[in-house]
Amino acid sequence: MSLTAHDLRGIQDFYASVLGWEYEPALDGAGSGYSVARAFNGAQVAGLGTTTETKGLPSVWTAHFVAHSVDVVASRIRERGATVAVGPIDFGDGRAVWAADPGGASFVAWEGPVNPEWYERRGQGTCTWLELRTRDPFAAALFYGGVFDWEAQGPEQLDVRYQHDRVVLWIAGRAVAGLYGGGVQAAPDQHLRPQWHVYFSVGDVDEAALRAEKAHGTVVTAPQDTPFGRAAGIRDPEGGLFHVIADQQG
Repeated sequence: MSLTAHDLRGIQDFYASVLGWEYEPALDGAGSGYSVARAFNGAQVAGLGTTTETKGLPSVWTAHFVAHSVDVVASRIRERGATVAVGPIDFGDGRAVWAADPGGASFVAWEGPVNPEWYERRGQGTCTWLELRTRDPFAAALFYGGVFDWEAQGPEQLDVRYQHDRVVLWIAGRAVAGLYGGGVQAAPDQHLRPQWHVYFSVGDVDEAALRAEKAHGTVVTAPQDTPFGRAAGIRDPEGGLFHVIADQQG
């Protein structure tokens, strides 16, 4: 995951208050004004960077997906009628491409070293669930499956099921992402537009929502029980939308 914001120090303070993150400078080559967030258990969680090109627009969370070749991924994206916005380009110690799927949801494909702790270490403050709001979840599953060659992974590593009114992606026996309908590209509410939603694990969702409000964030979806655990939707002080979900490990 990565977050693009305007006031890096202010946004760091907010997520430190809500999720307990600490920060360190990014790897050489990732650019100035870029840092890496770590959770309580020391796991790297996300990259945070600044921008001046979208002044006045909300901060944005973007999902990243690992690819063997971003050049191949970029070709597959174009072949399927989607948009390659930037790249493939060198970024940090790898290469990346910024794109939007046919529904308009933005994402990044990454080719390069991957630290296993990004997805193996779980707990307070880590990303444990992704959810794509889109117009047609089955079409979206076909798109991402073709772009990232899901079938080649084998059912023992990657499985796609229909559960809880969603297309659910399972990796190594764990549900990691859901794709569900209702996305409207022209919707004035950012929450309703096609996009990937990020869920960060917390010990107490209700308490995290209160911490967010005290840190000048906004609770847009009150804490409620879901098929995947108790969760709430929050906007950070710059308007960036994210979610907190109950830590299933306790």
